[in-house]
Amino acid sequence: MNIAVLGAGAWGTAFAISLADRHSVTLWSRRRDHCEAMLADHENRAYLPGCNLPASIGIDPDLASATSGADLAVVATPTAALRPTLADLAAFGRVPVLWLCKGFETGSALFPHQVADETLAPAVARGALSGPSFAGEVARGLPAAITLAASDAPFAAATARALHGPRLRVYSSDDLIGVEVGGAVKNVIAIAAGVSDGLGFGLSARAALITRGLAEITRLGVRLGGRTETFLGLSGAGDLILTCTGELSRNRRVGLELAGGEALPAILARLGHVAEGVPTAHEVLALARRHAVDMPVTETVCRLLDGEVSAAQAAEALLRRDPRAEDRAY
Repeated sequence: MNIAVLGAGAWGTAFAISLADRHSVTLWSRRRDHCEAMLADHENRAYLPGCNLPASIGIDPDLASATSGADLAVVATPTAALRPTLADLAAFGRVPVLWLCKGFETGSALFPHQVADETLAPAVARGALSGPSFAGEVARGLPAAITLAASDAPFAAATARALHGPRLRVYSSDDLIGVEVGGAVKNVIAIAAGVSDGLGFGLSARAALITRGLAEITRLGVRLGGRTETFLGLSGAGDLILTCTGELSRNRRVGLELAGGEALPAILARLGHVAEGVPTAHEVLALARRHAVDMPVTETVCRLLDGEVSAAQAAEALLRRDPRAEDRAY
């Protein structure tokens, strides 16, 4: 296949590298100087240093050129840039589209697929790629598995087979809502997990938090139309476990540094990459309230991000919640 990867951040670059041995891949960056630097350095030093870019990958700052003749476009921008990227892409034809971003559109709380529905022609095949995957590991060829979800089940299955490789396994699903909820909300829970670790609460507390976080994800996802089994899979429990425990998790890092007393603006400035859980948290809470879904961990994370409580106060608020039957989780 001819594949255009749109967005040369860490994950977009890693995904392009993972495909390069069996597909013709073009990597697009909006910034010409970024493209020139990648061509000169044979790596993406700005976002994925130390990972060699195969010579077969095309680097192009022109969207029309990058997508010309493409069989598939993979949008690898942050969620905030999804709409303008899709709008630009729509002007150059009806190439099938996947997106790698995980979150809700700020202000509208729309899923990525809803943004796509408002931006792309109805005939354009589309879907999401999500699951437990750190960019640096994928770029180095370490094994990983993700889910490709689309409402069009045959498109999801066929495209998953085409992208599936010996190191990056791709499974298909037609539960697009469930996959997108899991990918978005796990970032919020990972901030809480980072706080727990930063406060020295230990592994037992972290396991409890992950489990209760999965209950929140499932409650919201099922209410919005997702299927319970999706949240037990790669894009649910799998991605949640990785993001809450992995040292490479940006959202967990935010929680760790909040627990250490750092101010959020300073943390985000030092991070240098987007931590999707920060803008996503309030959109998730707004959705939960709109649909009468109880999400205490998410609500507490929002209060912490807003500076209403300290990390210690946030943890204490969760620990003081009244006990209840566990089967009420779902």
